[in-house]
Amino acid sequence: MLFSPVVVLGLAVAVAAHAHDEQLSEEARNAPVDAVLWIHMFLQAAVWGILFPIGMSAGFVLTLGGYILGHAHKGRQFLPSAHGKFANIIFLPIILQLALGVYLKLHIHERTLRPWAVRAHGVIGKAYPVIGWVQMVFGAIAFRGYCRGDDLGQCLAHYIMGGGFIAYGVIMAILLLVGEMWVRRSGRSPEWWDSWVILLWGIVNTFTEHRGTVWSVKDMQHTILGILWWCGGILGVFLARNNQRTVVPAIIIILTGYGMANHTQALMLSTAVHSMFGYTLMLAGVTRIIEVCFIVPKFYPVGVIESGEDNQSEHTLADGNGKDEGLSKGRSFRHLPPFLLVCSGLLFMSATDEELHFVNDNGMDHVTYILIMFSIAFLLYTHILFLINLYSTSGRNAPDAATNVKDVGAIELTTPTTSTGRWYSRLPNGHGRNDSIAAEPTNPLMNSAHVIGEEEEEE
Repeated sequence: MLFSPVVVLGLAVAVAAHAHDEQLSEEARNAPVDAVLWIHMFLQAAVWGILFPIGMSAGFVLTLGGYILGHAHKGRQFLPSAHGKFANIIFLPIILQLALGVYLKLHIHERTLRPWAVRAHGVIGKAYPVIGWVQMVFGAIAFRGYCRGDDLGQCLAHYIMGGGFIAYGVIMAILLLVGEMWVRRSGRSPEWWDSWVILLWGIVNTFTEHRGTVWSVKDMQHTILGILWWCGGILGVFLARNNQRTVVPAIIIILTGYGMANHTQALMLSTAVHSMFGYTLMLAGVTRIIEVCFIVPKFYPVGVIESGEDNQSEHTLADGNGKDEGLSKGRSFRHLPPFLLVCSGLLFMSATDEELHFVNDNGMDHVTYILIMFSIAFLLYTHILFLINLYSTSGRNAPDAATNVKDVGAIELTTPTTSTGRWYSRLPNGHGRNDSIAAEPTNPLMNSAHVIGEEEEEE
């Protein structure tokens, strides 16, 4: 283990000597994709998209193999790209994670450095799905030779905003499945966080969408969307104070979808794809409004006395009656907003000018193309739920983990035995989770379900 980071770094440096030409001949640019490059693409997608989020050890070895294959193929050649540069950068978190893992295995500096190392280990580990997603997007762009010259601006807009909607859907799914206690401990409603992100992103968007001196129709539409977001974000933050839920973020999503649904494009195919993206986004907003207003359970802040009368106070996150039938229906419905956000994000990422010109030139109609994107969205959302479920039911969170003696060789710190004042805790299954008069769990190791948050050292 101590030697492996040195080996990985040495091999990476050696392979990095393979240089990409600044200019490619027509023959090199259009050469067939050989088997080695296909293996590289599927191997790295499997490692960073599936294996790394599940476990790290085998992923370290396989990602090095994929890196070598990416430079060893003899078929099509590519211009220098963000994909190639980022491939070198991602070895840094790999080496850091290995080093931190070795250090934590030693169980030294228990009360000084180790708690900080645990946090760093967790942050880097949680960043792996994001790193893998970004690198796979870069790989797809490099493979097709997109996002160069004048196409860079609109390319960035589509990939960043589309990826943002997917990230929004992922976070909503996490809060739905394992994040209830985190929301309660934060003392803020989910819409408070949503509104702040919308507000800040709107400010950025307002001043980055227009370049030059001439205002085009698209410039006006993009800029006014930025203004809409920060104006609505201010209202959302105000209404979400005191732990209240609000429909303002959902309304902003609906209005954004309306703008995109009427965003006229040069190609009919592009107009149809943008319209479907807008309608999907509008539907996500509508379902979010229904979820906020009518679907249980509602979150109550930790420390609020749940006397059954708190529904009349400002704390509109207070728990409802928690009946099993309503809860089951509510949890089923609450998957709609995150799923639709994932769908809309994929549609927007797939709606760049270069992609749609390629699709149009190959004779594919908009119906086929849109259904392909929805098919991918189903698979992606399934994978998201699989990873969340795996996290909450395996390893230290497995149902039988509480009955086992503590593993003295475990990397992570021990789970706190009380949830009071902690960001990382467990929440009891069954009626204790949703009753209107629910006490904090006194024994989180009994009959418990895992929730998210940072780990802290026991006193």
